[in-house]
Amino acid sequence: MTTTQPRDNSPLDSRVVVGFYHAHLEYKDQMALRDVSFTVENGEFLCLTGPSGAGKSSILRLIAMDARPTEGEVIVRGMMASKMSRRKIPQLRREIGCVFQDFRLLEDRTIEANVEFPQLVVGVKNAEMKKNVMRVLTQVGLWEKRHRYPRQLSGGEQQRVAIARAMVNSPKILLADEPTGNLDPVTAQDIVNLLFRINDGGTCVVFSTHDHNIVKTFGQRVIVVDDGEIQSDIKRSRETNRRASLVDRMYQPTGAARKPESESMHA
Repeated sequence: MTTTQPRDNSPLDSRVVVGFYHAHLEYKDQMALRDVSFTVENGEFLCLTGPSGAGKSSILRLIAMDARPTEGEVIVRGMMASKMSRRKIPQLRREIGCVFQDFRLLEDRTIEANVEFPQLVVGVKNAEMKKNVMRVLTQVGLWEKRHRYPRQLSGGEQQRVAIARAMVNSPKILLADEPTGNLDPVTAQDIVNLLFRINDGGTCVVFSTHDHNIVKTFGQRVIVVDDGEIQSDIKRSRETNRRASLVDRMYQPTGAARKPESESMHA
């Protein structure tokens, strides 16, 4: 798909929910992203991979408009970062759910209350809120544990709660920033499978990981990022891993020290 930057007043492709057009991102004196261009279509499942500090979280921050490109353009759901006012950012973020490596649950609230929280923020009516909470907790298999607290759940269950919270407002895009980083391999695969099911329901998922083992079994579309640049963009079938060896060859971190991500995504 073309990544030519749209001209002002030109119609945007309605299939594209995320577009990067020669985007650069600089933190003070550190270049985090260089000339990044790609588009993501509605309902697509994209895996961003690469070593720690490669720029994956920076890409997610630009999608959430938690940062603005230093040069170039980023367009999300038809909204251009260069023309985005601060007052419109909450409107965009209602269409984006975020999941993180460290879960970020409220420890003093029950699972049910954690999932309710995003709806309280946007003023959803109580009856609808209860229905939505039941829907997403059932989807992640935790409705029966809704009265428990995060500390009473396993790491995998806590991440499922975090996913339910991210999905309760039915976002069009789900950003998952290293969501399996604190989980064992079996639980991590369960979380990936859950994200696939969410994607099957029509939600666009952008998933980042530095875990090469997950990438090898991933399928679909994989973008490899290194040193702030896109090294490859590979599409493959979810059902097969015919090109997994190609990812193996392309994903070869050098021995050079990696700079850390300058900032994590905004909660």
